[in-house]
Amino acid sequence: MTDTESLKKIFEYALNQEYTGLTFFQASLARMGMGAAVSAFQRLIQEEERHIAFISKILEDLKEARSVDIEGLKGVALEPTDYFDERARKEFLEQCVEGSMVPDVTVFNTAWLIEKDLSDFYSRMAQQTQGQAQEALDMLAAWEKGHEQFFRQFRDKLSEVYANMPWGG
Repeated sequence: MTDTESLKKIFEYALNQEYTGLTFFQASLARMGMGAAVSAFQRLIQEEERHIAFISKILEDLKEARSVDIEGLKGVALEPTDYFDERARKEFLEQCVEGSMVPDVTVFNTAWLIEKDLSDFYSRMAQQTQGQAQEALDMLAAWEKGHEQFFRQFRDKLSEVYANMPWGG
């Protein structure tokens, strides 16, 4: 499935999904009032914008009948970030508990599902392509896998905290 039209369809779908994720993170950011969560979502929004630029460059190349050029994408590529250091992660969870911010569990769960879906999609498409298109899809899969792990960690921890919370009077 490595013909140009198939690759265009793959990357057009990917671009649409990245915009969906970006919109979700922006809307979630507007709902959050905590410093650590706001900071993390701002960084994630920046990364999603870079993913969009990365995929847009690939589509530009494909639409001009060029192949995917990994070297030309190096300026757009980025390494995944750690989002929070260990101290900030601990403070973030403590703030969640103090504020009984149950909706944050839902936000982190939804974010995890979005990132997991994208990671799985990129991995599947990479297995069906070859050359530099495969390399680009592998890069996208790795980035999304990092996001997926980040959100899963917080979803799991927040769920555990809320499950063990004394809900009586």
